[in-house]
Amino acid sequence: MMTVTLITGGNTGLGFETARRLKEFGHKVYISSRDESKGKIASESLGVDYIVLDVTDDASVKKAAEEIEQKEGRIDVLINNAGIPGPYAKPEDITADMMLQVYDTNVFGIVRVTHHFLPLLKKSEEPVIVNVSSGLGSFGQVLNPEKIESKVNALSYCSSKAAVGMLTVQYAKALPEIRINAIDPGPTNTGDRFKNGVQSIQEGTDAVVRMATIDKTGPTGTFTNREGIIPW
Repeated sequence: MMTVTLITGGNTGLGFETARRLKEFGHKVYISSRDESKGKIASESLGVDYIVLDVTDDASVKKAAEEIEQKEGRIDVLINNAGIPGPYAKPEDITADMMLQVYDTNVFGIVRVTHHFLPLLKKSEEPVIVNVSSGLGSFGQVLNPEKIESKVNALSYCSSKAAVGMLTVQYAKALPEIRINAIDPGPTNTGDRFKNGVQSIQEGTDAVVRMATIDKTGPTGTFTNREGIIPW
């Protein structure tokens, strides 16, 4: 039986490369995006399925879950990949409205998608959730002067990714039957909004692919990058 995998924000960058690699692993992959035309073009070029899903719109997420339930009956792997960097502004210039926009995608988006897809995951024999976080959400990394993350001060993005870490831990504690882990892709050049990366796009997907292909004996409640465990 093929592993059914959903990747949010899968039409570009890390999500796109993750879809390509998991298809090679034999997964039946669905990618989603806010922009339907871009998503369909991406899915056709990858040879994977596409579903309309805007993580900031509860009705859109619910409809996507219903559609996949009709087609597949379940999903085995959910990769919460959709994320935005938010405005480039000094911390003192950030407003609550700016923060809300970032959290709506990066934090509340994970909650919406997880909430509506949990019934489908519970129908899987080996359900897995991978939350794409960032080393910029790690207290240990941003406070370590030897790490590249310590040189960045992005109030909205960093705090949203720190929240993803706690979401991961709390879901993992509440749902022991599901393997739920957070990953840090590492500093990867994925396009105009993230161009300071030093890793290739493939290196940037190593951690997510590893955690998306574990079985029920795999870890849960962890935070890793391509080299292994990193601090929360």
